[in-house]
Amino acid sequence: MHPALSVIFFTTLSGAGYGLLAWLAIASLADALPGPVRIVATLLALALASAGLLASFWHLGKPLRAWRAFSQWRTSWLSREGVAAVATYVPALLFAAGIGGDAIAVLLLPCALATVACTAMIYASLKPIPAWRHGLVLPVYFGFALLCGGLLLAALVAGETGVAPIPLVAQGAIFLAALMGALKLRYWRSIDDGALPATRGDAVGLPGREVGVFERPHTEANYLTREMAFVVARAHARRLRGLSLLLFAVLPMLCVFMIGRIGGVEPSAWLWLAAACALAGAFVERWLFFAQARHMVTLYY
Repeated sequence: MHPALSVIFFTTLSGAGYGLLAWLAIASLADALPGPVRIVATLLALALASAGLLASFWHLGKPLRAWRAFSQWRTSWLSREGVAAVATYVPALLFAAGIGGDAIAVLLLPCALATVACTAMIYASLKPIPAWRHGLVLPVYFGFALLCGGLLLAALVAGETGVAPIPLVAQGAIFLAALMGALKLRYWRSIDDGALPATRGDAVGLPGREVGVFERPHTEANYLTREMAFVVARAHARRLRGLSLLLFAVLPMLCVFMIGRIGGVEPSAWLWLAAACALAGAFVERWLFFAQARHMVTLYY
């Protein structure tokens, strides 16, 4: 599939924003959230989510008609994602204002996670693209949201308090980064080994027969060949996969491990660096997620 930058920015930034909101709700319920951080972190989360949602408008042919997507929530994951994304703003703003206490935090947590789930299901529900139909797509979307959001919250808290996060938080960040690395390796291995669940013969209505290509269906590129048949070289994919793993898994773990081990470097500096690396790695991973997905229509072409 063609990796549109607007959709990559949307899924990466909004995922981090809603992941940050989820962690804010958890920290508040655990009574581990400093007062000043509540407002700053919530505004940062909403800024990331809003930037991602605005970026998604760039991919629409007629952005002024985007409001119509909200009406199809009964059947469309895209519509459900839009409804959940906007609905989450209500408890998020009340949470930032300190209104409602734990009741609002309890409401904010499922709203934020539901939005991430709907975003993932936009792709995981598409049967013509086996790489997106994979069972690890939803867990990976959750994982990146929680990893990026968790590192951002840890950086904000460390910047406010001036001390390193408790060992449990640091260990959790390292575990989550390692888990994401393992999940992505498993996912990449699976899509590399798995063939499309159909053949060219099935595509042209001759199932069970070996069909060769005599000449191209079109003399020039069209919408389907541009959007559905994007090809990334295998060597480039390997290098980008390695870069993505380095950014979202290895470097964040290293940054968290280095907290307190070099004098003069504030814990928040290491955590901000870890969060920036995780976001950059998520961006590269998301580019590959789209670029390496093969649509069934490519069998015809």
